[in-house]
Formats: sequence, C-alpha cells, structure tokens
Amino acid sequence: MKVLPTSIPDVVVIEPRTFQDERGFFMETWQLQKFSAAGIDAKFVQANHSSSRQWVLRGLHYQIQQPQGKLVRVLVGEIFDVVIDLRRSSPQFRQVVTESLSATNRRMLWVPPGFAHGFLVTSERAEDSYYCTDYYAPQFERSLVWNDATLQIVWPLPQGTMPILNDKDASARSLGAIETFP
Repeated sequence: MKVLPTSIPDVVVIEPRTFQDERGFFMETWQLQKFSAAGIDAKFVQANHSSSRQWVLRGLHYQIQQPQGKLVRVLVGEIFDVVIDLRRSSPQFRQVVTESLSATNRRMLWVPPGFAHGFLVTSERAEDSYYCTDYYAPQFERSLVWNDATLQIVWPLPQGTMPILNDKDASARSLGAIETFP
C-alpha cells in the first residue's frame, strides 16, 4: 500500500495494493499493522455505505463531540471528496483538501477526527463506504455550508448546475458561524 501526503499532513490518500487477473481483483482495505505503521492508529466502531445520484452533495458534516475519523472509499462511480481542518490548534486550521475517489482508482482517504467532510457525486451514480472511529451522534452533528466563499472550494459542477442537497445541508452555517475544535 502507498500512503500519499496531502497539503494537510494528517489527511492522507491510501493507494491499496491491488492484485488483478482475468477473474477480477483483490485488495486489502484495512490491515491494522500496515495502517498503524503509516501513522493511522484507528479503532473503527461503525461502517456506513451510501448510494447517491449525480450532483448529490453530502456534507460538509462533522460532530462537535464524539468527533469521527473516517476511512472513505468508493465502490461504484466517482466522487469529489472534500475535507476541512476545523482544529483551531492546527497550523492548517481552515485549510481544505480535495481528492477524486473512484471505483476505478480505488484510492481511499483518511479523514482524522476534527475535520468537516463531504462529497459531490460526479458520476451518474456512486456508492461509497466509510469506516468511522466513533458512533454517529445526531445531537452533536454540525454542518458547514458547502459553498462558503472563504474556503474557495472549486466544486466540479457544470456551469449553471446546483448540487442536490437535503434540508440540513441546504441550511448549513458559514465557516465564521460554526463551532470548531480546540
């Protein structure tokens, strides 16, 4: 497995070693010793799987208490994945990392606790799976608005296309109005 750095040292892209032949392919998506050696000492307590159609935007979500680390991968299609550092003590506070994850490139993204996370489906349909280091706690869930001007995220939306949002994400708060981590 290759661990590729991003502009935020705690956020990394993982390229698993894939064994492929005429039957298909095989890859390890999690192996405690290898991930620990790469600096990811995560204990996963919950696994999630979502399916979305093109231009659905989920996020940008985080939990202010019981923050979740997430290991994200795509099983079908492609997503534009986004993470924002919300740790005030971090030198990368408010910085953004974006990454294209797809069933074709088989990359995974490690999102540590203390980050907002979201994604836009860029293919006709996508299914993603992510392992979490803490349990979902709706009372602590917060949403950062997807198009906050201070973040300058360049979402790969066709001109004139608005993302498909649920009510919670449509009413998310700006970066200056949200709770952040110490």
